[in-house]
Amino acid sequence: GPVTATMVSRMLKDKGVREVVLAARELKRRGSSLRMRLVGAPDPANPSSVEEEALHQWHREGCIEWLGSRDDIADIWAQSHIAILPSYREGMPKSLLEAAACGRPIVTTDVPGCNDFVTHGVTGFVVPVENWMQLADAVDKLVADPALRERMGGAARTKVETEFSETIVVRETLGLYTQALAQEDERSSNFARESFRL
Repeated sequence: GPVTATMVSRMLKDKGVREVVLAARELKRRGSSLRMRLVGAPDPANPSSVEEEALHQWHREGCIEWLGSRDDIADIWAQSHIAILPSYREGMPKSLLEAAACGRPIVTTDVPGCNDFVTHGVTGFVVPVENWMQLADAVDKLVADPALRERMGGAARTKVETEFSETIVVRETLGLYTQALAQEDERSSNFARESFRL
């Protein structure tokens, strides 16, 4: 089937939903056969939430497919060729970690968290925030080049295995706790010594 690019996220404006829609329209204008999918639900409690009616309208328009909230994310990535997250701000995005673990190349934005994880030109492309035209261009490069998708997806998978596997994350987390406890023990000992002198 056609190349599929997918964004897995809450449907928030500051996750870049608008930019995905504009990029999808641009790619459609260029004659691309790309399928652009949005997976996730709006968050009415968040002032940045995209209205559900807007998501339905874009779906009806045919520029994107909105799948709503899903629990089968591994299957979603299995049906996708490219992962997208054009967020305005981010921590370490779990959706990109999952996409990379599934060997998918990533197109994301130049913000902390996203640019810490994606190496531009190696595991995917990093584009400026709110720049839907560069987002479209980056996706278009991946659509046109299956070998590039495979190479970047493989590099993304390797990065997850070597830097973000559960074993590594648990080891580093325990190391931080051990270091914090040692510093606390040292502060307590120093406090006790100072109190004894008084």
